[in-house]
Amino acid sequence: MSLLIPFLIPIIIITLGSLKQVNEYERGLIYSMGKFTGIIGPGWHIVWPIFQSFRKVDIRTKAVDVPKQETITKDNVSCKMNAVIYFKINNAGKAVNEVENVFWAVSQLAQTTMRRVAGEATLDELLSNREKIAKEILKSIDITTDQWGIDVEAVELKDIELPESMVRTMAKQAEAEREKRATIINSEGEVLAAENLSQAATMMARTPGALHLRTLNSINDISSDQSNTVIFAVPMEVLRAIEGMGAMWDQNTKKKA
Repeated sequence: MSLLIPFLIPIIIITLGSLKQVNEYERGLIYSMGKFTGIIGPGWHIVWPIFQSFRKVDIRTKAVDVPKQETITKDNVSCKMNAVIYFKINNAGKAVNEVENVFWAVSQLAQTTMRRVAGEATLDELLSNREKIAKEILKSIDITTDQWGIDVEAVELKDIELPESMVRTMAKQAEAEREKRATIINSEGEVLAAENLSQAATMMARTPGALHLRTLNSINDISSDQSNTVIFAVPMEVLRAIEGMGAMWDQNTKKKA
């Protein structure tokens, strides 16, 4: 037994040194004499030195910030836009063996795709249908990245920056639209008011004495404010009614006398 100890110690040291730990969020790639031989999951694994090499790949979801890209829309308006892409590696073998740098490749693909999709849309579509544009970018990127073993989960447009002159023009357009709506609402109110006044005038014309009562009511309302001097145009019917009342008063006075 004592003779085996000198042989067992190096074997134990080599075995312990060959143990490789793969975490739950990682996958391990094994290369035997330079050839890719498989992917190992979470846990402890023996990787024999000299003959085999080992590489870990993180399979968690990653976010790539796509820098601002200057592009020209379909209606020849220049703008700048940036986005965030969320992706994860679903095939570690392809992601390592077929792509030199996953982050760089996805970022460059996203930049070119974003410029192309923005160039196929008008400015109004770009501003009002941001989710649709993002889905088109996602669909186009995902076709290519599937070949790399990468799954693009989402694309979110962060900001669309327009030239200062275009911002002022859009502000003027929005102001004109608001004025248009205000004018329409005001004119609709005038129409309703005119219809109501017409109905009121028709009712007064059909009812004897209605105009006279309305005139007296208006005089009563005005007389409550002593600080105003009011010149009131009295209709001829009212004057005739007042003259008739005066004549009746004179006749009653003469009878009493």
